[in-house]
Amino acid sequence: MQFDRHHYTDQVLIDLYAAIVKPRMIEEKMLVLLRQGKITKWFSGIGQEAISVGSAFALDQDEYILPMHRNLGVFTVRNMPFHKLFAQWQGKKSGYTKGRDRSFHFGAQEHHVVGMISHLGPQMGLADGIALANVLKKSQKATLVFTGDGATSEGDFHESVNVAAVWDLPVIFVIENNGYGLSTPSNEQFRCKQMIDKAIGYGMDAVQIDGNNVLEVYHVIKELAEKMRANPKPILVEAMTFRMRGHEEASGIKYVPKELFEEWGKKDPVERYEHYLTEIGVLNQEKIAHLRGEIKQEIEEGLEMVFPQPDPTPDTEEEIRDMYAPHHQTVTFPISSNKTNKRFINAITDGLGLAMEKHPNLVLMGQDIAEYGGAFKLTEGFVERFGKERVRNTPLCESAIVGAGLGLSINGYKAMVEMQFADFVTCGFNQIINNLAKIHYRWAQNADVVVRMPTGAGVAAGPFHSQSNEAWFFHTAGLKVVYPSNPYDAKGLLLAAFEDPNPYIYFEHKALYRSINEDIPDDYYTIEIGKAKLVSEGNDLSIITYGMGVHWAKELTKELGLLADILDLRTLLPWDKDAVKQTVKKTGKVLVCHEDCLTGGIGGEIAAWISEHCFELLDAPVMREGSLDTAIPFAPNLENNFLPKQRIKEKLIKLAEY
Repeated sequence: MQFDRHHYTDQVLIDLYAAIVKPRMIEEKMLVLLRQGKITKWFSGIGQEAISVGSAFALDQDEYILPMHRNLGVFTVRNMPFHKLFAQWQGKKSGYTKGRDRSFHFGAQEHHVVGMISHLGPQMGLADGIALANVLKKSQKATLVFTGDGATSEGDFHESVNVAAVWDLPVIFVIENNGYGLSTPSNEQFRCKQMIDKAIGYGMDAVQIDGNNVLEVYHVIKELAEKMRANPKPILVEAMTFRMRGHEEASGIKYVPKELFEEWGKKDPVERYEHYLTEIGVLNQEKIAHLRGEIKQEIEEGLEMVFPQPDPTPDTEEEIRDMYAPHHQTVTFPISSNKTNKRFINAITDGLGLAMEKHPNLVLMGQDIAEYGGAFKLTEGFVERFGKERVRNTPLCESAIVGAGLGLSINGYKAMVEMQFADFVTCGFNQIINNLAKIHYRWAQNADVVVRMPTGAGVAAGPFHSQSNEAWFFHTAGLKVVYPSNPYDAKGLLLAAFEDPNPYIYFEHKALYRSINEDIPDDYYTIEIGKAKLVSEGNDLSIITYGMGVHWAKELTKELGLLADILDLRTLLPWDKDAVKQTVKKTGKVLVCHEDCLTGGIGGEIAAWISEHCFELLDAPVMREGSLDTAIPFAPNLENNFLPKQRIKEKLIKLAEY
């Protein structure tokens, strides 16, 4: 191992030494505590500290870093207090996640650190979004994200690297190549000779470094960051290293050949650097003992602070409240009485345009949404109005783009992500369910992202362009889900969603785009989130529905001569329990219906709630109806049979006669 001090002063070299010794000493203490049964789990980065420390040391304190399990050095270089880190690892209330998540699954805006989730890879999309925000701010900042060699097999790696390359984002992608993905060796993970070869296909520069040489890591990352700030472009860095412990302590190390430990043990990043500094006279044993003594004292004091702390006391109200970022909605009413007749699709376009004007930090992203105007021409003309920086065509990579939306939010922006069809959201599902929905609960970071979802059948588009998938998200705390049925609500709910710092799934039915219209205000206005709307009143029975179900209900009650309460939920998460109870109390007969498949649909939850909470108000069994429990067929006759309209009619007759 060859060290080159370049032009760095003695003090820089000493500071770098203190920085690399600290995580090593913490880890050694954690392993002792693990053997003593005082902690339950540990992911060791012993042998890899130079990468974390050198990288974090090279960046400015206000530049974001996205670490993983074995990057303790990032947290310590960013001066996170040891006692708070230990409280996090112990699941204490005083930790960064209040005991809600484990080890390094957290972040801290104060330290510009964004933690990982267990699904390897998604943090790279977040890095893209953070870097994009820096580009839009013209702040000349670099962003650094870590991944392991095994995680480069994940789709998120390929998507995120490609987006960064296409958009010239200032991201340093650091691959810690330790030769194993848990126990799977590199030759079973990929066929390329080296990781830097992966960059070729994306048109990116790449560099390979000795990941055990802290001076080399520091110098290379520092130079790359300086170039990147002046000329934003991504780069891939492959840091060659070796993990001297198992994937985590319980997994052991039997799967690794002994000769590898012997070979890499000679390249220990802490020992080799310490030896170099003593050899050139920058350090001596007295200074080393002094530095290590200070670190040991900090560790012991931190342990003394945390060990006596009790385990978190469950507080149900706090748990539920913390799923969402605080937001008190103030409903905005139109100032002018001017109205224009607009179709459903035009109302959404109108709302998007007004949101872009109101929120200059709002960025729209999606496939073909720029010059082409989107698959449904909904954003046509937006490039001319707002520019390509804010109206961005994306590669076909839903996961990276949803992740980028969250990254934008972390760095002070708002984001809208358009799914070309709601069906395609499956490719970005992990980011929505595990990042957007949970991030505030985990470490109080909001996700100011609206995901627009053109949904629904009735247009003979077949199994992959017609699904109603709102139930997937209805089940996920941390999200808010809206589903308008008319132009007025479409505009007002969308504008309300953009005001809220929480993640929204916004459904818009494709068959309604150009088939319905009404006079709606030209002005900016919002609709109360979580408030249902009674669109028709009657005493015969109640129909609780949303989206296309509202139109079916209107048509069928008119055809059957029924006077019914038709309650349009509008917001599915949270849904309006008070309005539901009120209409049940009024009529005593309830049909809950939706376009989604019957089994596992939202109607089942609402029907169950009514049965539990409104049983004494009922004059008939709660009934529900939905589409068949099949995939959606292409042929119109088959699709009509799939959809529940005729079965809703039959249920209404049965309910009315009960």
